[in-house]
Amino acid sequence: MALSSSLTHAATQCSTSTYSIPKLYHSHSTSFSFQNPHNITSLPAITTSPQIQKWRTNVSFFNRTKDATPIKQELLDAIAPFDRGAEATPEDQEIIDRIARELEVCNPTKEPLKSSLLNGKWELVYTTSKSILQTQRPKILRSRVNYQAINVDTLRAQNMEGWPFFNQVTANLTPLNARKVAVQFDYFKIAGLIPIKAPGRARGELEITYLDEELRVSRGDLGNLFILKMVDPSYKVPT
Repeated sequence: MALSSSLTHAATQCSTSTYSIPKLYHSHSTSFSFQNPHNITSLPAITTSPQIQKWRTNVSFFNRTKDATPIKQELLDAIAPFDRGAEATPEDQEIIDRIARELEVCNPTKEPLKSSLLNGKWELVYTTSKSILQTQRPKILRSRVNYQAINVDTLRAQNMEGWPFFNQVTANLTPLNARKVAVQFDYFKIAGLIPIKAPGRARGELEITYLDEELRVSRGDLGNLFILKMVDPSYKVPT
C-alpha cells in the first residue's frame, strides 16, 4: 500500500539520524494499503472545520525541534474531528498530510522492516482511501473500525474490517528495501469465516514512513496516507 520529498524546513529541524465478495482489495489498485478501484466520487466539499482552523492558526510549521512528540500529538489532534478521514475536506487532507510529512522526517525507526515495533495489530485512525472509508455506502453500512496486522518474522500481513461485515484478507510480504514491501494477497475471508483464494493480480506495495511503539504512518502505492495506532503488539497473523 511513493513518498514525496519531505518538507525542507522540517528536514533542517529534525535529525536525519535519529470490501458481492467485498472489493476490499482488487485489480490494479489492490494493495496492502486498502486500495479499491471503485469509481467513487469525492465527498461534497464542506467548510473547513473550526477545529482545523483553530490549530492551523496556532501552529507554526517553521518551529520544530528534534523531538517528534509534539508533532505526533499535533497530528493526532488534527485528525481527531474527521471520522477517520471520511469528513475531511481536500484542504483538511492537505494540512494533515503536511504534518505527517514533518513527522516522517523525524522517524526514529529508519529500518522498520528490521524492527519488532512493527509487529502486532494496528488500528487505522485516519486515511485518505475512499475504499477503506466506504464513503459510497450509507453511513450505517460502513465498517466501524479497520485493523492492519503485520509480523516481520513471518513476512505476513492481514487487513480486517469490524462490524457490520467483519471481512478479512491476508497477504505475503516481500521486502523491497528496509521500509517498503511488495504485497501479494492470498486469501479473502468473508465475514471472517469463508475463505476465498485471492487472484494473482491482488497485489500492491506499502511503505512505512514513521514507526514508534504507539504510532505508524504508511503510504500506499496509489498515494494514500494511512495513520495507525498500536492496539495489540502480541497479535500474530495467521500463516
